[in-house]
Amino acid sequence: MKKGFLVLDSGEVYSGKWEGGKNRAGEVVFNTSHFGYEEMATDPSYYSQILVLTSPMQGNYGAHKEFHESPMLSIEGFICLEIQNSERESSWLKRLTTSDIPVLTEIDTRGLVLRLRDKGTPWGALVAAADPQEAIKISASLIEAGQKKDRDWVYAVSRKEIEILQGEKSNGPRVAILDFGTKENIIRELRKRSREVAIFPSRATALQIQKWEPTALFLTNGPGDPLEVKQATETIKELLGWRPVFGICMGHQILARALGLSTFKLKFGHRGGNHPVQDLRSGRVYVTSQNHGYAVDLGQLTSGISPTHINLNDKTNEGLECPSKKCQSVQFHPESCPGPNDAREIFDHFVEWVK
Repeated sequence: MKKGFLVLDSGEVYSGKWEGGKNRAGEVVFNTSHFGYEEMATDPSYYSQILVLTSPMQGNYGAHKEFHESPMLSIEGFICLEIQNSERESSWLKRLTTSDIPVLTEIDTRGLVLRLRDKGTPWGALVAAADPQEAIKISASLIEAGQKKDRDWVYAVSRKEIEILQGEKSNGPRVAILDFGTKENIIRELRKRSREVAIFPSRATALQIQKWEPTALFLTNGPGDPLEVKQATETIKELLGWRPVFGICMGHQILARALGLSTFKLKFGHRGGNHPVQDLRSGRVYVTSQNHGYAVDLGQLTSGISPTHINLNDKTNEGLECPSKKCQSVQFHPESCPGPNDAREIFDHFVEWVK
């Protein structure tokens, strides 16, 4: 058994079994979903993060590219109690390690998650080492280098060129998607309901989008701190009131900043497929899929902007609308990959609202 270690920037060390990959550093976060390891690991919102799964057994239904939410693995590391590695099935472990993603198992994931909940989200490194002292020494430079990366993580995962795709609905809207790190199922759900979609890079200008003459603008999910995202807030400010704008996750946060609100870092974020969210207008409760580390601050809420959804766990904001500016947003993921499917109807709402 080869030893592996998770070393946090606070100096705490967790030991386990090194399953392969290369030494890497990132923010250490946890997800409470019981399934969907492929969707999580390929979700661009996990860029620069080490993923800890609370569900103990991972890799037990193999690896299938049709479930991937982007062409690339976005995570910096994968931690779980146990991963499938048998003669019959080891495809998920091989998918990770052949991509140089470090995998650590046989670790006290319960204790680690409790630490993350109690003390917040740290930086850390996954390393193979002989002992904790060597692991700490190796980790220091990895963490330092990771923290010096460009903080506009959205730009790192966004498309760099405009991509135009045919839709499946001949009488549907033309939707401009502003790509902050979009998951593939967002594009699939919009294509089902649109006659054409154009995916724009995160730093696209208002003029570039206006030239395409969309019916509406859709702002996607993405990683990191919305305050660090360059250009997008200014672009949305220019477009508010021109065409309907709908945002999800990072898109919700960027829209809020364009409306004059601020955002703040959550202690340990919302990541999982079991977050209850209430629609304040209808009273309906959705069980939602979430993946974000920041939230919208309603302290500067002005006339004309209304909260539409609330997280029933911690009472943070999960949605906004501003009719005078033709915009709406939700914090959660209606595309629902890896699930649940409660909120997928929001794509239908989007199209009807645009009409």
